[in-house]
Amino acid sequence: MSQNSALEKRTLKKVSLRIIPFIFILYIIAFLDRVNIGYAALDMNQELGLTAKTLGFITGIFFLGYFIFEIPSNIFMNKFGARKWIARIMITWGAAVVITAWVQTATQLTILRFLLGVAEAGFAPGVFLYITFWFRPKERARAFALFLVAMAASNIIGAPLSTWIMDNITWVNMAGWRWLFILTGAPAIIAGIVTYFYLTDRPRDAKWLTDEEKEWLISEIEKDNGTDNTNKNHTNLGVVFRDWKIWRLALTYFAWVTGLYGIGLWLPTIIQAFSSELTTTQVGLIATIPYILGGITMILWAFHSDRSGERKMHTAIPKLLGAIGLIGAGVFTSSPIMSMIMVSIATIGLYSFMGPFWSLASATLSASTAVVGIAVINSFGNLGGFLGPYVVGYLSDATGKMESGLYFLGIVLAIGFFLILTIKKKDVNDSIKVNPENSVKNNIV
Repeated sequence: MSQNSALEKRTLKKVSLRIIPFIFILYIIAFLDRVNIGYAALDMNQELGLTAKTLGFITGIFFLGYFIFEIPSNIFMNKFGARKWIARIMITWGAAVVITAWVQTATQLTILRFLLGVAEAGFAPGVFLYITFWFRPKERARAFALFLVAMAASNIIGAPLSTWIMDNITWVNMAGWRWLFILTGAPAIIAGIVTYFYLTDRPRDAKWLTDEEKEWLISEIEKDNGTDNTNKNHTNLGVVFRDWKIWRLALTYFAWVTGLYGIGLWLPTIIQAFSSELTTTQVGLIATIPYILGGITMILWAFHSDRSGERKMHTAIPKLLGAIGLIGAGVFTSSPIMSMIMVSIATIGLYSFMGPFWSLASATLSASTAVVGIAVINSFGNLGGFLGPYVVGYLSDATGKMESGLYFLGIVLAIGFFLILTIKKKDVNDSIKVNPENSVKNNIV
């Protein structure tokens, strides 16, 4: 092994071990705090008098707050640094979750879910951007996937944990669903404090790398970023918002988020409908099955995408699989086993989409649009988190059945599949060209 190869291997190993496990834990906490309302709803709905339509609206209102504040949040992260800004995000969202334990009305719950979206806005795209500071394009699909597999892990851990808390913890005469918000919100506050002291903003600030390792990593990142001078001194928000490539990616992501949260936040209710004899804890245990399969496949698919260097079809095929799975789940709602098989297929597709998609997206953006472009894609796409749960709840109330909602989600994913097929080879750069510091400081007006 040459000296340079040894330096590369040693540096990448240090960076991976320092960054990936930590942001993985952060996203487990973040995603659990998003979806815990789906488990709380098993008992909370009756106590607060919530209909399926009302719950769908309350669940989705989170994403409106997220949408409004996400782009400013991403810009502020570049201004203040990842360490300070991500710490701020986590502490404020943790506080919002804990306070939710004391809600007494649907209105109070709606306000706090909106504020949770405001508090958490910028976390995911901020971490996506943060990954580009530390990893070269050829390693990013794996880095994205290893970070995003926390979504599956949070459900694998959170489903049985959440339902166990609800069944077993009723301290000081508070209902279990209220304790669920306290016990899942507190870790975010603690993790936010740890983030402030642990996270490193950029390679040049990494005291845990030697000078030689720093120089190698900085040169490699700068080499892959390239020098994209197109519109360098003229790019503004108007240019970003008029870029069809960004909006196509945003619409594709919107379709994915619609399917993801439409099924994810209603999965406990779907499982509970299988049998009236299932306990809350049993519902949580059954809910882990699709996420275990989805998490494993997600990592394998991202590694395959990195090895082959292909992004477009690695992004499109999971969308199609998700559509088939959700429509199939609607067809087989009368058969619990077949319904779970189809939900598992849908989850495999939904989770496998993420790593290749963000690699495809980052390879499509120029240096002058990367910072705001990533935030636009994620913020607009996350509006699907409002649409999916709300429409599923509305159709469930209107028809008295869950099938129509599942069909709707499947059709939306199918549209997303065809959108990906319209991406042309000329639209995708060989490597991501990101210079966020210059983009924000010099180009955003």
